[in-house]
Amino acid sequence: MADSGALAGIKVMVIDDSNTIRRSAEIFLVQAGCQVILAEDGFDALVKITDHAPDVIFCDIMMPRLDGYQTCALIKKNPRFGATPVIMLSSKDGLFDRARGRMVGSDEYLTKPFTKDSLLKTVGTHAAARH
Repeated sequence: MADSGALAGIKVMVIDDSNTIRRSAEIFLVQAGCQVILAEDGFDALVKITDHAPDVIFCDIMMPRLDGYQTCALIKKNPRFGATPVIMLSSKDGLFDRARGRMVGSDEYLTKPFTKDSLLKTVGTHAAARH
């Protein structure tokens, strides 16, 4: 997916308590032409989602205060954002985590560390489905 114009203008939110993960995702996404909104945890994200209305949301599972499952469930219960794709991020590639993610409404599951290609491919798939 070398065509950087394909993702231009897509608003992507990355919710992760790891500064390293947020920054690497931001670099990959900005290079592809996306608008990026970063959040450190679920509470931070819920405030920013209302302001920015992202097209695609990446959400880490293991976070303090409000974990990724709770955050995803709250996003999906909101009538305005229920259709917004939420992709769970986790360093664990377990069946249980995937199943639990599906139960709270996540649209996909991406294992960390992700590659630039896997991140951009996921954005492209979900953004295309929305437009």
